[in-house]
Amino acid sequence: MLGIGLGFLVPPVLIPNIDDQDKLAYHVSIMFYIIGGVATLLFILVIIVFKEKPKHPPSRVQSQNPALTSSHAFSTIVRLFKDLNFVLFFITYGLNAGALYALCTLLNHMVILHYPGEEVNAGRIGLTIIIAGILGTVITGIWLDKTKTYKETILVVYFMTLVGMVVYTFTLNLGHLWVVFITAGTMGFFMAGYIPLGFEFAVELTYPEPESVSAGLLNVSPQVFGIIFTISQDQIIDNYGAMPANIFLCVFLTLGVVLTAFIEADFQRLKVNGETPENKLQEEEEEEESHTSKAPSALSEEHF
Repeated sequence: MLGIGLGFLVPPVLIPNIDDQDKLAYHVSIMFYIIGGVATLLFILVIIVFKEKPKHPPSRVQSQNPALTSSHAFSTIVRLFKDLNFVLFFITYGLNAGALYALCTLLNHMVILHYPGEEVNAGRIGLTIIIAGILGTVITGIWLDKTKTYKETILVVYFMTLVGMVVYTFTLNLGHLWVVFITAGTMGFFMAGYIPLGFEFAVELTYPEPESVSAGLLNVSPQVFGIIFTISQDQIIDNYGAMPANIFLCVFLTLGVVLTAFIEADFQRLKVNGETPENKLQEEEEEEESHTSKAPSALSEEHF
């Protein structure tokens, strides 16, 4: 996500808005050389640093059943698409993340339409969306770690994504860039923050299927919806303007919220780990009881 944010910020700085095609090509080539250098460096670091698997199992589930990742991918995919709950989530995740991809792809086009000459600020708005999304990821991650309320959290985040998108849609043309920064950041907090949250939800939803397969399928879904949304939005912008194009996304996000509400999640991995909300509540009650039972004994010892 940080790389996507830099992708919004750096190109408008490196590539000026000029009509000279030769100079423009020169600046574009410089940007490509920089991207190629960074990608090569990352490739070398992956070869040197990344290991095939961690030294210790990352979870109790993996330590109890290390063969989970050895299942055949094709048979796993067939089983997953026979699961109605996963199919619903496959669609809803694609709608949300695909909307984000389309929005980010056409952000410069939409901003320039209402604020001519603000290419650099368009990139900064994109960076704001991503940074807010990173913050949203951290906060929702902490919340999930404490509560384990996956279904409720993902439904609330999805609904707030829709609310943020609606507010952004109807404030983009007000003529105040600072308003766009605020509304886009608020929308990005939930929309971009939803993406890693979705991977966690999918793992819980599809256990004991291999995580790599469910994660791979989740990467396919937004790519497909993103292409459809980008092409459709681009045509709507050219013919009707930015607001109808964003309303187009709002309609599909509304569909995503409704479908998410119908997902019935039975979190088997949480049960194996003993981390369900009910277990958490029981542990807290037992801890409180132990504290209260120790208090009188401590007083009696002081008395004697």
